[in-house]
Amino acid sequence: MKIPYLQRLIERRPRVPVIRLNGAIGMAGRRGGLNDAALAPMIERAFRRGKPVAVALVINSPGGSPVQSSLIAARIRRLADENQVPVHAFVEDVAASGGYWLACAADHIWADDSSVLGSVGVISAGFGFHDLIARWGIERRVHTAGTSKSTLDPFRPENPADVERLRNVLEPVHEAFKRHVTARRGSRLSGERDLFTGEFWAGQEAVRLGLADGIAHLVPEMKRRYGEKVRFIMHSPKQSLFRRMGLSADAVLDHAGERAAFARFGAGS
Repeated sequence: MKIPYLQRLIERRPRVPVIRLNGAIGMAGRRGGLNDAALAPMIERAFRRGKPVAVALVINSPGGSPVQSSLIAARIRRLADENQVPVHAFVEDVAASGGYWLACAADHIWADDSSVLGSVGVISAGFGFHDLIARWGIERRVHTAGTSKSTLDPFRPENPADVERLRNVLEPVHEAFKRHVTARRGSRLSGERDLFTGEFWAGQEAVRLGLADGIAHLVPEMKRRYGEKVRFIMHSPKQSLFRRMGLSADAVLDHAGERAAFARFGAGS
């Protein structure tokens, strides 16, 4: 059976699958946010279908789970290496913390002048309510089997030993993040200052420091590299109708959490 001429022409055009990674990076069990289990089929299709000349990541994420960031980035790198396909990351508003972890899975990182990149650090935040409940005459009763089971209980005074244990968890995660960025960016990183303090920078400064390779947008940059006839194949995570309409309780909570995370970097969601 002969393939129609138009179909053959379309198939010969260079293909660039575009993977949109938008939102906070969540735990694998959550229905909201980016996570490896939900993204895996989409990422696999992007790399394996139709012999792409490159894969583009469009990233707009303030970060989230370091484990999910690592799993998603590792999957992208494995497929890129197996299929010998270059990967380009295009940062929209934000690629910070785990969002920058994802961007570093690419061979090249491109940003807008107003994009925010960086925040290579790890954070654990909470509240302390022990003074509040004491004023209301509320007695906190905790019974554990295991001396560390109530670590960082927000209804009890902060314990220096608990803080030290938490630091012993955060530091190895930070070191893993730093190794990933260093391995992927290498000599492109500026040596003039410490880039791993959790600080973040806007477009041109991020480029100057080596966190990104240049100021560029998806369509013109891919056409410049792969020709005017390049064909973009869009890939986005699937969501239920209720989540898309914002009608589920977890969707409302997720959206509120994402807005707060983006707000840290002066960006809306």
